Amino acid sequence: MIDQGGDVAAPCPHVGACPLASDDWCHFAARVDRSSVQRRLKGGSLGYEDEKYAYVAVTRGAADRCAARVLRRPVAQSRRVSLRLCTSEGLRQELVTRSEGERYRAARKTRWGDGWQPAEGKAGDGTGLPAGRVSTA
Repeated sequence: MIDQGGDVAAPCPHVGACPLASDDWCHFAARVDRSSVQRRLKGGSLGYEDEKYAYVAVTRGAADRCAARVLRRPVAQSRRVSLRLCTSEGLRQELVTRSEGERYRAARKTRWGDGWQPAEGKAGDGTGLPAGRVSTA
């Protein structure tokens, strides 16, 4: 599809090779209801289960991409949120602290699979990501 003029719109925030290691895969989760028959067949007690899935959305022409995609559930701790991100530069871990105000509130509301706009102008290294708060995974 790419050879025919398509552009990857999601989930990838880039058109390069996938930076995930071969033992991991880019996936997301959706909670789905289980019927009583399914619970009985699977030996489960919960009325739901979390199903993992992967997808690729391709558009004709140039896609409007997000700068980064949240690859795992954000980890919210006291006064900080840790985000595992896929960016055009590769995998990154970004820590958003309470002192960052609006970004912190946005990070607390962010979910697995959401697009994320990394901080701009803080690092001075061209990545646009906060200095001292980002690590390449």
